[in-house]
Amino acid sequence: MDMQNQNIVKWSQATEATSKASGIITSESTMKTPVAVLRLPRGPDPHSRGFEPNSPRFIALGPTSISTSAGSKTDGAHLREEQCARSSLRENFLRCLISMTSKQVQFHMHEKVKVVATFGASDIDVLNFQVSALQTPIGVQKDALIRCQDVISCSFHV
Repeated sequence: MDMQNQNIVKWSQATEATSKASGIITSESTMKTPVAVLRLPRGPDPHSRGFEPNSPRFIALGPTSISTSAGSKTDGAHLREEQCARSSLRENFLRCLISMTSKQVQFHMHEKVKVVATFGASDIDVLNFQVSALQTPIGVQKDALIRCQDVISCSFHV
């Protein structure tokens, strides 16, 4: 008998003994199906802002021309210009997401699949879109999440 099963047997025996000693009558005192414990990876450092240059997320976002080290020698004017352009693009993108809310959006996906849905929201990393009334080639789904990596483009009427 392996260690996990031994622990389950010990736990059920202890539960039976405790319930008998306290006068609790149970119709079923043993656990029929052992429940596995899912161990999730540790979360991010609570003191960081999530921009660790060696993190998988940072690496997945791709290279940038803005250096991450504080001691790097970068032209200040170029840095300000690039940051201004990035903030402008980010603001325009977020305004586009806001204007898509509660509108019919057509998503062009891989394999030439086109689906239509009512746009609801996006997660903070823009990895998923929450949609409702998703019309697919095989039927309609009341609510769904669309992975952004599956979407080539999307369009909607303003």
